[in-house]
Amino acid sequence: MKTEKLLTDFQKAVEFVNGHTEPMPADLLLKLYAYYRIANKNFSNPGSKTPLINAFKANALIQAKNLSREEAMKAYIKLVKKELMT
Repeated sequence: MKTEKLLTDFQKAVEFVNGHTEPMPADLLLKLYAYYRIANKNFSNPGSKTPLINAFKANALIQAKNLSREEAMKAYIKLVKKELMT
C-alpha cells in the first residue's frame, strides 16, 4: 500500500471510529488505542486517572510494541473494517 493512500485510509478509519456512536467492546477499544498510539509515534505513558485503565492500556501497548508505524496503521484499518463496518 502506498504511503499516501495508507495515511488517507488510516485517517478515514480514525474519523469513522471517532464518529461511531454505538458501544464497542473493551478489547476492541484497547487494540485500536494501541494501534493508534503506535501509528502516531506516541509512546508516552497512558494518561488515565484510573490506575486499572492505565494498566490495561499499557498492556495493549506492550502486546503491539513490535509493530512498525505502517503495520499499526494497517492493523487499525483492518480492525475497523472487520469489526465496525460490517
